[in-house]
Amino acid sequence: MKLNYFAKPLSIVGRLFATTLSCVSAIAFIWQAPFFSNTEAVAAPTVTFIASADAAKAKVSEDTGRTKNFIRDTEEKVKNSANKNAERVEDATDGDGNLFERRAKDDAALIQKRASEDSARTQKAVDNTKNVVQKTVDGIKDAISK
Repeated sequence: MKLNYFAKPLSIVGRLFATTLSCVSAIAFIWQAPFFSNTEAVAAPTVTFIASADAAKAKVSEDTGRTKNFIRDTEEKVKNSANKNAERVEDATDGDGNLFERRAKDDAALIQKRASEDSARTQKAVDNTKNVVQKTVDGIKDAISK
């Protein structure tokens, strides 16, 4: 669409007004920035951060212990469920060692094995995560204390 005789100057004025408003806003924002900074507060956060870093490491260790206990409990519940299901199949069949009973026992053994493997793998991942967090906190603490 082609602008007519009156719309073209209004468009130019509008663009100039928008550009001017953007520049004035940017200048005002940049000009106000030094007044918002509190240089006195930056002088002594190291002691507070070191104390909070130690608290964070303690919290990570505590949470890691709780998580590992939860993983072990879950592993035991899965193993107990597998045993109960195998016993139910044995009770439903006459206990004479038929195909279904053997299959249920094999499945229970496989489930228990996988539960142990998954539990160990998950606990290792939790330990790795704990180590990464602690190394990060130590790195930040060392960087700030220097």
